[in-house]
Amino acid sequence: MPDASFKEYVIDQLRDFGGAGARAMFGGFGIYKGGVMFGLIADDELYFKVDDTNRPDYETRKSKPFVYEGKGKPISMSYWRVPDDVLEDTDQLKAWALKAHDVAFKKRATPLAQPRRRFRATTRTRR
Repeated sequence: MPDASFKEYVIDQLRDFGGAGARAMFGGFGIYKGGVMFGLIADDELYFKVDDTNRPDYETRKSKPFVYEGKGKPISMSYWRVPDDVLEDTDQLKAWALKAHDVAFKKRATPLAQPRRRFRATTRTRR
C-alpha cells in the first residue's frame, strides 16, 4: 500500500479547488473531481493530465511525463509532473488543477468507438 501522507498533503493543497479526492490505484493514487480523474500520484510525485493546451506550461518548467514499464518498454502517459513550486503555492496549484481537470473532462467527453453490436442467439424452426 502506498504511503498516504503525500496524498493527504496533495489533497490539502487542493482544498481551494473544491471537491478533489484520491482513490488508491496501481500502487499509487488517482486524483478525482466530479468523477473525472485529472491527476495521479506515483512514487510521491504529483502528475496532472495534459494535452496541447497546457503542455507548454510543463515544458517551460522542464517537467517530464509519467512513464512506466510495460511489456519490456517504457510507456509515456499524458500525465506530467507538477513542479514543486506549483505544488507548494495553492493559488498556482488551483490554476494548474483547473486546466488539468478541463483537459481530462474534454477527453472524457469525446465520443468513444461504438461498441460491437451483440447478436442474440435465436432458435429458428426449419420448415
